[in-house]
Amino acid sequence: MVIGLFACSPLANAENGETVVPYELPEAEAKAGYQVLFDGTSLDNWINNADEYMVEDGCIVKKSSGFGNLYSKGDYCNFSLKFEFQLTPGANNGLGLRHIIMPKGKGYLGMELQILDNDDPQYKDLKPYQYHGGLYNYAPAKRGYLKPTGEWNQQEVIAQGSRIKIILNGTVILDTDIKKVTKDIPLEKIQAGLLNPCGHIAFLGHDSTVKFRYIRIKTFD
Repeated sequence: MVIGLFACSPLANAENGETVVPYELPEAEAKAGYQVLFDGTSLDNWINNADEYMVEDGCIVKKSSGFGNLYSKGDYCNFSLKFEFQLTPGANNGLGLRHIIMPKGKGYLGMELQILDNDDPQYKDLKPYQYHGGLYNYAPAKRGYLKPTGEWNQQEVIAQGSRIKIILNGTVILDTDIKKVTKDIPLEKIQAGLLNPCGHIAFLGHDSTVKFRYIRIKTFD
């Protein structure tokens, strides 16, 4: 399904004399109140703490080396976040929700939803919550719904209070409540930032290449 006017492809490469057309929301999403966080032309809505994310052919591309993070300039509490991502073999990244902006080399502060090439042999012995869509350290996601490496995946993440839901390529792979999965854990042992009520959207670099496009968000009470 085509939902935008640009793609990561040579046809959109300025070096070939082509110009990237800024992404515009589908009519239904515009009426529903979504806003574009990345239009394919710049990182104006983002803060790059390590210069490891770049705009290339209408997409955000994470360089293959480094562990830097990319943060939305705005902070968000309850929302629906939609985007597409493309994995390379062995790719590993994280989607941060309600994050605090951290300096380069200082890690991250907030919850992480895993972005991962589940089928790469190096990951065969991971813990269940470490595979794609897992709420890192706390709740595993259903597996088997990623498209083959190199194809584009569509993902929606809905954060409503303590409830987190992920819809991957049309299938709900995670539907969890942070308060429920942490209810028996002493507060001092809960991951720092996990219970933040609001914060920044973040892409968390894990030393591999991942591409993102069509990023848009809708906030609600």
